[in-house]
Amino acid sequence: MITNKNLKELLSLFEKNIGAKKSELNYKNPYQFAVAVLLSAQSTDKIVNKATKDLFEIIDNPQSMLDLGEKGLKDYIKIIGLYNSKAKHVMEMSQTLIDKFDGILPKTRDELQQLAGIGRKSANVILNELYGTPTIGVDTHVLRLVHRLDLVPNDAKTPEKVEYYLDKIIPDYYKPYISNYLVLYGRYECKAQNPHCENCYIKKFCKVKKD
Repeated sequence: MITNKNLKELLSLFEKNIGAKKSELNYKNPYQFAVAVLLSAQSTDKIVNKATKDLFEIIDNPQSMLDLGEKGLKDYIKIIGLYNSKAKHVMEMSQTLIDKFDGILPKTRDELQQLAGIGRKSANVILNELYGTPTIGVDTHVLRLVHRLDLVPNDAKTPEKVEYYLDKIIPDYYKPYISNYLVLYGRYECKAQNPHCENCYIKKFCKVKKD
């Protein structure tokens, strides 16, 4: 695995080049962000933002979503993959927020995971983005890059194991940012296909680098 010295240098380079950027999902309040996160599963932030641009002009709380109705929601999000099941989950989440949390998005992982369509990864993303909690969301970009950069053992193949090992080695200062560092770098630079190896500023740490 990566040495402490190299880890510090890697994180410093991420901080210099990416900074404190957060989620690329557009939203105006916590409820909208939770909806956007739910919709983003197996989709891209760009597509989700396109779908929610008009939606979020009229929907900003659970009750307004329920008033719109599942069919009405589908008309806005039909460009998103799996939109039928996602619309159902959004409605179930909105009802649970009203019934159990007085319409307010909760601030703990256990409570967030009581919401339909919100698993551990999504809960971590919400806590990190909205409340500054040093939780680590592990998506496909993170799963891929942690092995390329030797951040976790080879047998850490699940999001849970990757989260566990990252939580152990990442200094507290960087925990609020490490997920987005890896997501953004994986999304735009170190792509699964045709990675930009020639311009990679962290090439020295990569196990599969191309000269």
